[in-house]
Amino acid sequence: MIEFRHLRYFIAVAEELHFGRAAERLNISQPPLSQQIQALENAIPAKLLARNNRNVSLTPAGEMFLREAYQIRTQVEAAVEKAARMDRGELGEVSVGFTSTTPFMRHITATFRQYREIYPDVAIHMHQMNTKQQINPLLSGRIDFGVMRNTQLPDNLVHELLFKERFMLAVYDDHPLMKYLKTGIPLEMLTGVPLVFFERDVGTALYDEIINLLKKAGVTPVIAQEAGEAMTILGLVSAGLGVSLVTESFTRMKVDGVRYIHLAENQAFSEVWLVYHKHNTLSPAGQRLIEMLKNNVFR
Repeated sequence: MIEFRHLRYFIAVAEELHFGRAAERLNISQPPLSQQIQALENAIPAKLLARNNRNVSLTPAGEMFLREAYQIRTQVEAAVEKAARMDRGELGEVSVGFTSTTPFMRHITATFRQYREIYPDVAIHMHQMNTKQQINPLLSGRIDFGVMRNTQLPDNLVHELLFKERFMLAVYDDHPLMKYLKTGIPLEMLTGVPLVFFERDVGTALYDEIINLLKKAGVTPVIAQEAGEAMTILGLVSAGLGVSLVTESFTRMKVDGVRYIHLAENQAFSEVWLVYHKHNTLSPAGQRLIEMLKNNVFR
């Protein structure tokens, strides 16, 4: 068997063309070095070095083998460096599920920007899915973790609370409810007001959250329009087709004619979760990204 140390020993002798200097460079004694070179030549089998009492030189086979040995050494060194970088989380791949409003969450976008600057060689695969659509990919391992709203999870998935978002009311700029812009609007004032809602069949968790929020306030929602995407909802609000209960991250979407009013209720908020499989081991790159997300949110 030819081992990597045989290549190291041969390269040292080939470069020094002197067994004594090569042994000193390798920090071993000369007899074992001579034995290892002999073992290498026997294993090939080919005579790599021409030597007498005074001189050492490379044979044609030795010159060719030296070129190949350099290439092998370079490949091994590169593999060692890549393995070390992957173990440190500097290389690899991460697959992330995210909802349509995630790119508008300041903590999340700042973290991904920082992560990309620190770990430019990690491939990040982003998959836009609403909260409930992320469940099966998390269970199957298609995505490593998800950023989603609070929802009921199967036993194999666990969550960590990243932060809470306040609910706000999106209205068009000359809507009668704009009189509450400075004071905040009580939820009961939405009684009988046409609402633009998320579509329930797309599985978004915000639908259930908003329904429960209105129910606690004693409001039966009047759903005038439904849409599956955040920007569509705001577009319908801008067109005067209703108002909409949205989370604070929506306020980063600048849509002409849309204004946002705080709710008078202090406990009206939506939880944003980090969700992953309890039995799947995350790659070091994934672990670094999760650590950074949590640090940026809680610091």
